[in-house]
Formats: sequence, C-alpha cells, structure tokens
Amino acid sequence: MDFGWMFEFLKGMLKPVAALAVVAMAVALSYAQRLGLEWEMAYSISRAFLQLSVIGFVLQFIFSRENNVWIVLAYLFMVSVAGHTAGQRAKHVPRGKYVAGVSILAGTAITMFLLVILNVFPFTPRYIIPVAGMMVGNAMTVTGVTMKRLRDDIKVQINLVETALALGATPRQATLQQVKRALVIALSPVLDNAKTVGLISLPGAMTGLIMGGASPLEAIQLQIVVMNMLVGASTVSSIMSTYLSWPSFFTKAYQLETKVFAS
Repeated sequence: MDFGWMFEFLKGMLKPVAALAVVAMAVALSYAQRLGLEWEMAYSISRAFLQLSVIGFVLQFIFSRENNVWIVLAYLFMVSVAGHTAGQRAKHVPRGKYVAGVSILAGTAITMFLLVILNVFPFTPRYIIPVAGMMVGNAMTVTGVTMKRLRDDIKVQINLVETALALGATPRQATLQQVKRALVIALSPVLDNAKTVGLISLPGAMTGLIMGGASPLEAIQLQIVVMNMLVGASTVSSIMSTYLSWPSFFTKAYQLETKVFAS
C-alpha cells in the first residue's frame, strides 16, 4: 500500500505546527492578564486542527471522484450545520433552527443557481463546494442576527406593535420598522466589507490565489465574484428569515404571541 500521500501530508503540516507559536503567545498573554481563556484557546485551536484535517481528507476524496452527487450531499450538510448554529443564536424564536436552515438554503441555492446558469462557475465539486461554503457561512451569520434582532426589537417595542394591531394593522404593517431595522443591522457588516475590500484587508480568496501563484488581476476578478455572491445570498437569506419568523410571533387572531416574548 502506498503511504506517500500520508508522508506528504505530514510534511506539509510542519508549517501549521510552527504557526502554533503565535497561539502560545496568545495563551501566555491570557494567563498574564488573568483572562481565563487559556484552555478555551487550546481547545479551539485543537478543534480547528482536527476539523480542517478531516475536511481536507474528505474534500480530497470528493474531488478525486468528480461526482456531482457529492456536491449536493456536502452542500446539505453545510446548510444543516449552519441552520443549527444560526438557530441557536436566535434560540427564543420558535422553530428557529428550521427557519434558519430553510432561509440559508433558499438564499444560497438561488445565488448558486444563478452563478451556474450564467457560467460564472462550472458545476463541479472543486468549484461549487468552496463557493457554497463561503455563501453558507455568511448567510448563517446574517440570518442568526436578523432573527434575534427582530424578536428583540419587537419585545422592546411591544406596546407600539400592540397599538398598531389594535388600530387594524396587519402583523406585517405593525412590525415593518422592526423588520427594516433588523435587516439593516444584519446586512451592514456585509455591505461595509464590500465597501472596504482591498483597502483595509485582502480577503481570503484573493490572498489564497496570490499566494498560490495567480496574478493579482486574476485574484481580484474572483474576489469581485465572491463579494457579489455573498451580498446576494446574505440578502435573500435574511429577508426570507423575517417572512418565516412572522407566523410564530403572532396568533391566528393577529395578536402577539406573548409566550415568545416572555423571556
């Protein structure tokens, strides 16, 4: 049996292991400042090492097969994990994990479909899985913030919402300002990042290409596509999450579901 690939992998891990020096510095500073984060830092970086190593082998297996079925399976797995994580952030929203999962699925699937139809990316594991990962990660963050902020804003302004309902407003009309505020707050980091990309920092996709030997001009072309897809997927997912959250905030008689805002 040929174990050459294992030798190459272990050889390539020498630099990541050497980079642990900066983590050791962070641990030492945490200890000196009595932050109590030493074990959490060690656990986090150990988990990152393990997860990335495992996913590296998984992707190597998928890329070598060139089977589109693996794209769908990997994508659904990412969406499931992202929905669970975003749902935990918005834990007071009923069926939050389901709402987050469906919202992330809708936003990323629509965006990915357009990219493939427009021939921006070929529908192969090597392209689609990394692209889907970036979109799902951003959609997860935005969706979680949107759901949590919407529920919290309605709770803070519950008297205004109830007054609007009493005057004959529909749930959508009564919470329109809260929805707008939640969407603006959730999407602002994505838009701010798009405004400052290349001026303050070089994003990961662009940096990776440059370090891999691609020309800066090729790198910026890909990065522009990445920023476009992140804005599109995040916007669709966040808006979808507000529509799916609404039913759980109100009764069938168009009254606020008080138990949702009790805690």
